[in-house]
Amino acid sequence: MTDLSKELLKIGNRAVKKAQENNRKKGIPNVYFINGKMIFELPNGELTTQYKFS
Repeated sequence: MTDLSKELLKIGNRAVKKAQENNRKKGIPNVYFINGKMIFELPNGELTTQYKFS
């Protein structure tokens, strides 16, 4: 991996972590795909495959 690739990855990772934290503060679930399944991480840290958007 080149130095530029490492730096871009670092910047991207920081941006994702900041966005995830902002979602938690706003009460918005973070959404991940794990093994082809949609997983919602609720602001309280709970993981679920079911979420009802309001």
